[in-house]
Amino acid sequence: MFETIVALATPPAKSALALIRVSGDDCFKVVSKVFNKSITGKGIYFGYVVDGEKKIDQVVLLAYVAPHSFTGENSVEIITHGSLLIVNQVISSLLKNGARMATNGEFSSRAFLNGKIDLVQAEAINDMINATTEEAKDLSMVSLTGETSAIFRPIKDKIGEILSHIEVNIDYPEYEDIEETSKEEILQKCAEILGEIEDLIRNGEKNRIYREGIKIAIVGKPNVGKSSLLNALIKEDKAIVTEIAGTTRDIVEGDFNLAGVPVHLYDTAGIRDSKDLIEQIGINKAKKAVESADLIIFLVDETGVDNELYSLVKNKKHIIVNNKVDIFGGKEGGVNISAKNSDIGALTDKIKEELNIGELTIKPSFNNTRQLGILKLMASQLKKAIEDTNDNQPIDLIAVSIMSAYNCALDLLGENNKNDLTDEIFSRFCVGK
Repeated sequence: MFETIVALATPPAKSALALIRVSGDDCFKVVSKVFNKSITGKGIYFGYVVDGEKKIDQVVLLAYVAPHSFTGENSVEIITHGSLLIVNQVISSLLKNGARMATNGEFSSRAFLNGKIDLVQAEAINDMINATTEEAKDLSMVSLTGETSAIFRPIKDKIGEILSHIEVNIDYPEYEDIEETSKEEILQKCAEILGEIEDLIRNGEKNRIYREGIKIAIVGKPNVGKSSLLNALIKEDKAIVTEIAGTTRDIVEGDFNLAGVPVHLYDTAGIRDSKDLIEQIGINKAKKAVESADLIIFLVDETGVDNELYSLVKNKKHIIVNNKVDIFGGKEGGVNISAKNSDIGALTDKIKEELNIGELTIKPSFNNTRQLGILKLMASQLKKAIEDTNDNQPIDLIAVSIMSAYNCALDLLGENNKNDLTDEIFSRFCVGK
């Protein structure tokens, strides 16, 4: 039996309306104690939330009867006026009458545990909430509708079919009418499934950047125009720009959307020898930003490339960018821009080329760390099964690797150890979802 839980589902800020969610086996009973009418079944109710004889607010209630609700339980959504004072009074009244505060992601967790959604769909809910681009939202929507899980279930079933044939041969060798699973058949089917999984991994890795974004650090000597470039890329005057070398002493961050990919941009302190303690701290931060970035923009001016400074980035993915071409003209051996004049089209094109960012085709993909990690583990187990088969190992040993791949498939969809998954996965969700 699930306890009745309650949480605010809309942002905790003054607004026209607020929505409070309540769910649990005794949901209707608990809500009826704080409402001036009894909740008897599904429907829309209009009345007053009360605390004893005192009216708290005039509200609309939407009641859902299990299993026809998001959580699969009896649920009520209370639409109140959007004062946080009112919201807190309504929740307080519910808590006094048998409800408890929901934890992070507990409504989605219950939907998962009650079989309303699988784990891929549950993660898509959180990805939808956190999406910062239309492309990231569209990718999450495909998973939320169940399309991503649907393309994977046949793969899981194929692995299960191989296992079932192997197990029959192992457990009932005396029955001559049972078709024996040959090692050639295992090789052929494992190779076929492995190819499908590797396609999913490639597609997921490609789409991952649309959800997680990329980190780009702008690096260069003092006064080459790094702050001007950051301002031009994010299209706002965020970084201070002066002709004084060493103006930027700390990391200045900004975000922008590049063809649907969220870009996290870092304007670093100009790297040079300095006796100024504060500037030294900024330079050390700049060097750390180089290490963590997915791409480095190595910005230079008319003085050209500083070889000592270039040694910090040459082994990282980077683009050499010649700035101030409006004053000094362009150069060979790099991308030519004028950050001051926002003439940076050649640079954004080069970034897309370096990171393989093209037009996104929205289709089902597993593109978060957990999902890709499981797919890679599945692939390694199937490769082991193929290797053991080629080495003429006993069929029961081969089955161990195939069983591991099958358990990975269950883990991907959340069909294994449901209760063990909820704390780690759903703790990332916001309260009320």
